[in-house]
Amino acid sequence: MPRSIVSDRDTRFLSYFWKTLWCKLGIKLLFSTTCHPQTDGQTEVVNRTLGTLLRAIISKNLKSWEECLPFVEFAYNRSVHFTTGFSPFEIVYGFNPLTPMDLLSLPMSERLNLDGKKKADYVRTLHEKVRTSIEKKIQQYTRQANKGKKTREDQ
Repeated sequence: MPRSIVSDRDTRFLSYFWKTLWCKLGIKLLFSTTCHPQTDGQTEVVNRTLGTLLRAIISKNLKSWEECLPFVEFAYNRSVHFTTGFSPFEIVYGFNPLTPMDLLSLPMSERLNLDGKKKADYVRTLHEKVRTSIEKKIQQYTRQANKGKKTREDQ
C-alpha cells in the first residue's frame, strides 16, 4: 500500500467515501495545484517519457497519437527502469508479457511455467530488490543534491 497519494483535486478523491477509505487504509492524501503535473515529479517524468515515445512513433501524422497510445504504454511498462532495475510489468505481475519477437521457438525448459509458490517467492524477492534499489538511488540523489551544502555543525 502506498503511504501517500498525490491527487489533482479530482472530485473522486474529494468525496467523503474516498477520504474515509484513505483514512482507514492509513494513506495520506496530498493535493497538487489543479492541472499542474509538475507538482508530482513522478508524473512529470512519465509524461515527458510518454511524450518522447509518442513523437518518435507518430512522426508526421499527428492525428494518429490516440491509435499509438496503447503501444507506447505497453513499451513503457515493459521497459526496464533505471531506478528500480525492473520493468513496471515485472514489478506488478512478476513477469514481462510476451511480444511477437518472444514467440519465436524456445527451448522446452524456458516454456515451463513456475508453480505458484515459486512465483510468489520470486515476486516477493523482486519487490524487496526494487525497494532496496529505490532506497539506494534516493540516498545517491540526496548525497549529490547536498554536495557542497553546509550543515548546522559546519556553521
